[in-house]
Amino acid sequence: MAQILIFPKLGQTMEEGAIIKWHKKEGDPVKKGDIVFEIETDKAALEVESFFEGTLLKILIKEGITVPVNTPVGYVGMPGEKLPDAPPPAPKAEAPKPAAPKAAPRVEAASSVTRAPSPAARPAPAPVKAVEVSSRLFISPRAKALAKKCVINPSGIRGSGPDGRIIEKDVQDYLDAHGYGQLKVSPAAKKLAAKEGLDILRIKGTGDAGRIMVHDVERAVAEKPKVMSKMRQVIARRLTESFSTIPHFYVSVSVDMTDLMAYRQELKNSGKSYTVTDFILEAVTLSLLEFPVVNSYTDGASVSLRSSVQLGMAVSVPDGLVVPVIRDAETLSMQELHDVQQVLAAKAREGKLLPDEMTGSTFTVSNMGMLDVDNFNAIINPGEAAILAVASTRPAPAVHGGQVKIRQIMKITLSVDHRIVDGAVGAAFANSLKKKLEDIELWKSLT
Repeated sequence: MAQILIFPKLGQTMEEGAIIKWHKKEGDPVKKGDIVFEIETDKAALEVESFFEGTLLKILIKEGITVPVNTPVGYVGMPGEKLPDAPPPAPKAEAPKPAAPKAAPRVEAASSVTRAPSPAARPAPAPVKAVEVSSRLFISPRAKALAKKCVINPSGIRGSGPDGRIIEKDVQDYLDAHGYGQLKVSPAAKKLAAKEGLDILRIKGTGDAGRIMVHDVERAVAEKPKVMSKMRQVIARRLTESFSTIPHFYVSVSVDMTDLMAYRQELKNSGKSYTVTDFILEAVTLSLLEFPVVNSYTDGASVSLRSSVQLGMAVSVPDGLVVPVIRDAETLSMQELHDVQQVLAAKAREGKLLPDEMTGSTFTVSNMGMLDVDNFNAIINPGEAAILAVASTRPAPAVHGGQVKIRQIMKITLSVDHRIVDGAVGAAFANSLKKKLEDIELWKSLT
């Protein structure tokens, strides 16, 4: 009996996704563990392996189509095996539990999942060719053929035939009115424009006497609209929602990192390697326990205080930004925090994060210290009350011990939801972070 492949559910909040690439074709042999297809959720791209062995008999869902989780997407069975007229409903797949933070196990749902090379954008739908006219366009065959030959899009031409039908004379008049007869186009450029579905009249030539060359067409191809990946669409939607509905208020302070950087080097020399991010995350965790309102959430009518710290950390990936979450950060030692942070950051960059590992954060840290920036403001993630933006540590003149000296200065900016966090509280929280980061005795007790 043929086995059904389903679109896996990889997290409690995951509801849909798209197949962005089939790694097998109909008729290809399939072994257990073979990568059959690649999916894209709103947060990551993942490869799906087969639990079954046989032949890929039929593909039910083509590439680029978004479907709900647990949707049947194909059949694996014996060659020539009869398939049902309609796929049976797939068994309800349970979302996998979040992976343990100190390991990166292979995930199993309806299929097991491994890393995709990079979060891939969903393929853009095939462009409408300038010479391929929609069936809704009322145009005669001869007019359509002339438009195709001349590599133009006739959809903007006013028809003079019966019931507004575009006839050949209308196309010819349009060409004459737009100076098509004087247009200079290299044969290769015209061929490429036809292949790419471009209107030759909309391309500006840069060759001799305005001749349209291949590079002109290539430039026009590069400027064609491209469908955003699902990840970028979600980022755009969530950040637009945040910035348009949450009144942001910003507080910036300068942190003297000189002593901490020196102490970090001492730890490294003794075999204990901590990143600057580790110290920032720990300082944030401690400060959130002191200021629970900064770890809260509002729906506009009420405020929900959270007793635990679900600490998000923004990680840049090739197609956008993901925020893996360190669960119950207040229960972790510095070493445990370091270990979890390293594992999650690595999984994020490799595209291995599961949806459940990127949801439920109560506060986010966005660290751009490695990107050589003086200062920046971050946008609050919906569902949180604040986000911390961390800039680069730079040598700068500062007053230390009553004298002006060159010190290692790092600017941090706190963005808060002004509906629930007042300016004074935001300032107190930012200065609490500053005080902790500059307190070497604190770090000696924690490391």
